[in-house]
Amino acid sequence: MKVLVTGAAGFIGFHTARALLDRGDTVVGIDNMNSYYDVRLKDARLGELTGRNGFQFHKIDIADRTAMAELFAAEKFDRVVHLAAQAGVRYSIENPQAYLDSNMQGFLNILEGCRNNPVAHCVFASSSSVYGANTRMPYSERDGVDHPLSLYAATKKSNELMAHSYAHLYGIPLTGLRFFTVYGPWGRPDMAPYKFTKNILEGKPIDVYNHGHHARDFTFIDDIVEGVVRTLDVAATGDDHWTSDAPRADTSSAPYRLYNIGNNTPVPLATFIELIEQATGKKAIRNFLPAQPGDVPSTFADVDALTQAVGFKPSTPLDVGLHRFVHWYRAFYKA
Repeated sequence: MKVLVTGAAGFIGFHTARALLDRGDTVVGIDNMNSYYDVRLKDARLGELTGRNGFQFHKIDIADRTAMAELFAAEKFDRVVHLAAQAGVRYSIENPQAYLDSNMQGFLNILEGCRNNPVAHCVFASSSSVYGANTRMPYSERDGVDHPLSLYAATKKSNELMAHSYAHLYGIPLTGLRFFTVYGPWGRPDMAPYKFTKNILEGKPIDVYNHGHHARDFTFIDDIVEGVVRTLDVAATGDDHWTSDAPRADTSSAPYRLYNIGNNTPVPLATFIELIEQATGKKAIRNFLPAQPGDVPSTFADVDALTQAVGFKPSTPLDVGLHRFVHWYRAFYKA
């Protein structure tokens, strides 16, 4: 099976491409290699994939309409895993245009590629951020998500709406995956596990926003990838029980689905920091700060729909995952 993986030099994209190669798929990876964070980390991830049988890479920006159309026409993909995006809640406040270019125009180019060169299934990344101002826990895909707290979240919600329209109009099987706080080896430097580990090992203070009163459903990268790959193999179909007079948000009469992928276990930020201290063997110097704009207080994934659909539920305990991350960090940076 030939699979397009967008964002192949990114955190989740790299791990997904590697898993697909491991099982014998042909993978075409694309990435624009932007400088949102240290490109050397992206180069290192790509170096782990380059030269493997069945892998080829193209440096392409998904917002480039012509390049994307040419790629789809030339490669004739069987399936698509769309993970490329401008990530980060806080950065969307500083540079909103980047989110429109990548997350909106880029996703439209993916959808058009799938329309003009039919694929059996396209799985795309959404985010737990779409739940926004919702406070009912755990977050369920059936809940409304009409109150985003950041432009990043708004673009991800928009992606879900765009996908449904293409599934309805053109019969393209499309599945959106709402990821919950992904962490693990090769993780992004802008996320808390990486920043906290780096500063703790270097004896520098860590910024603890909302005075530590956050809770997150931290999900280990291996669990995320298992969910992505299993979902890719089960193409979305129309829901025979869906009705327009009582419409569910996560299914449709069109071949469209939404699933949470989370660990189903929210962890207080204070506990998270303590576990990093245990993994590093060093104490953190805490710099307590107010909450930042766009942040939500807590996340908690209901994953019953995912489990029912693909027979999988994330389960890696946070202490185990953090030890694996810190082990990788020390080896990679010789820290």
